[in-house]
Amino acid sequence: MELQETVDEVARVLGASATLEDRAFQLLAYAAQSGDIDAVRRDSILRRRATDEVRAYFEGYGIATAPGPIRIPADDALGVLARVCVPLRRAGVTYGYLWLLDPADGGGVPDAMLARIAPLAEDAAGLLALEARNRQELGRGLRELLSADPERRAAALARLDIEGPVAAVAVRAAPDRTTALWTLPRGVLAEPGDPVALLVPAPLAAEVAARAHAMYRTPAGVGGPRRDPADAWRSWREARQALRVAERVERFGPVAAWPDLGVYRMLARLPAADLAELAAEAADLLTDPELAHTVEVYLDQGGHAQQAAAELGVHRQTLYYRLSKAERAVAADLSDGETRLRLHLALKAARMAA
Repeated sequence: MELQETVDEVARVLGASATLEDRAFQLLAYAAQSGDIDAVRRDSILRRRATDEVRAYFEGYGIATAPGPIRIPADDALGVLARVCVPLRRAGVTYGYLWLLDPADGGGVPDAMLARIAPLAEDAAGLLALEARNRQELGRGLRELLSADPERRAAALARLDIEGPVAAVAVRAAPDRTTALWTLPRGVLAEPGDPVALLVPAPLAAEVAARAHAMYRTPAGVGGPRRDPADAWRSWREARQALRVAERVERFGPVAAWPDLGVYRMLARLPAADLAELAAEAADLLTDPELAHTVEVYLDQGGHAQQAAAELGVHRQTLYYRLSKAERAVAADLSDGETRLRLHLALKAARMAA
């Protein structure tokens, strides 16, 4: 029996509205709704997943580790009607949740009725556990798909059932943390390593990267989307380069998206030796961090003194004094366009080379 058939049968047996979600609260199946439904149920069906606020409310009742059904009271502020959550567990692992809205008469779903659907819940848990294992198997071929070798990519693409557009996510591994990558939303392929590799449906890339960062407590990089999964390796290359930026440039962390990185897209492509050589152009400035920061902000603002002074929180005369001092340090005129470009790139390279 498939998940949709299981949910339909649960709703028929109970005469109650039922939905089934995975561990990430992504909607997988729902029965035709009867009777009253709340804003949470409506939004879940329309948006295919619950909001973070609603997830926190439900998880507060211990559903992630509960061995059996949990009765959750109504909450008018959240627009939540009373419901029963049946955790879908197999071998001590929770793979998803079956949700049952209490009948409109307020009596709640009787325990005897919950016992009747227990075999159906077991079947659903088994299907989700099997899918999780299959996803792990597919994930083991992900590095091949992201390889720079065209033959390895072609072989992996033939094995993996992937539809575009997709985007790659690179997350720095954390040796002291064990994570359940299979709990990420459906459609996400994952393979451990350093960095951890994720291939994600492009519309979910930012969300999945943020969740992966929360799981590992480490920076992450997101590559640009690719319509053709055969080009996923290009997104993976961008994701790893974006990860470098997230780790070194504070304003882009902890999750850096390749399309947003500006000049750092060019710098992230350079090897460490080239970055160090470019940063050496600003060596005389870098010995004075305050001076280097002043010049960088001034150049970031396109040479507009008033805006730079405001950004730095100093008087304009203080800014002019520092700029004059910087010119003496580098023996160059900051009003010269080529000098500005050279120093600006050097200061950015210094961040990447740190």
